[in-house]
Amino acid sequence: MSGILILGEIAENVVLPSTFEVIAAARELSGDLNEEVVVCLVGKNVKGLADGLIKGGADKVYVGENEHLETFQQEVYLAAFERICKEIQPSIILASKTDKISQIAPRLAFRLGVGLAQDCLALSVDSDSKNLKATRPVFGGNANAVIIFNGSTPCFATVRTKVFEPLNQDTSRSGAIIEVDLSIDKSIIKTKLVETVKEKVEGIRLEAAPIVIAGGRGLGGPDPFKQLEELAKLLGGAMGASRAACDAGWLDHSYQVGLTGKTVTPNLYLAVAISGASQHMAGCSASKNIVAINKDADANIFKDARYGVTGDWKTVLPAFIETVKELIND
Repeated sequence: MSGILILGEIAENVVLPSTFEVIAAARELSGDLNEEVVVCLVGKNVKGLADGLIKGGADKVYVGENEHLETFQQEVYLAAFERICKEIQPSIILASKTDKISQIAPRLAFRLGVGLAQDCLALSVDSDSKNLKATRPVFGGNANAVIIFNGSTPCFATVRTKVFEPLNQDTSRSGAIIEVDLSIDKSIIKTKLVETVKEKVEGIRLEAAPIVIAGGRGLGGPDPFKQLEELAKLLGGAMGASRAACDAGWLDHSYQVGLTGKTVTPNLYLAVAISGASQHMAGCSASKNIVAINKDADANIFKDARYGVTGDWKTVLPAFIETVKELIND
């Protein structure tokens, strides 16, 4: 067995940025293991996307096309990835922890007869055993566990999005693009896609925003989020919220940041009236700069914040917004 295999993902005929993030992680490992970085891409009419993966850091791309892969269905994608994994027989399998991969990865690991380390924050090679070493959150994000695989292959891990920076596209890179015959028995399909409803998103997507202004239960209700939204627009960012605020019905759960919400890695994460529970910090701890506004000087959020303001948001936030407006107008 050899090679680091990445399960590629496509949405609307475009390779997801998270796939390129995992390629970057694999490239770091390949230097220590002297292994090829291989991506498998499955879908309908996806061969044209393979060259971009080569330019993004892959050495080889295995392409599997089938008409039944036009829309995501667990059974079909699982069968496709299983076939490619067994054909390639990699030493390591990596994938980004997206919604779709989270459905497939545990079942694929079971079929391959291997363990799975999910939602990894770091990957490296153990200096003693030379096996894959993974760091992942445990106990609801209260601690990180370091897992060293026991040498059985393939080692299988999913990586949290936004942890690794994609490599710059290198137009001089070349690599092999290999087509895989994916004849899929239609009888394995147990589900039927009836309708696709797309969420209407205005402005910058929360996960891609360079600046996130997030509010928590301490705001006391839905109305204060209008101020957060105003500030986010002024700064060219997006608005987020804690789970408590979303559970209270103040905002839709699509705004939720945290262990059971979205993971964000902005340049600036401004947390307003958020206590800093570990479950919330699991979704924003990778932010480059965390700034907290909280009237409780002992709030956990200050342990992770680079800068903090101890005070009532009703006093601090309006003054901050006015200052931002003045700077923008100047």
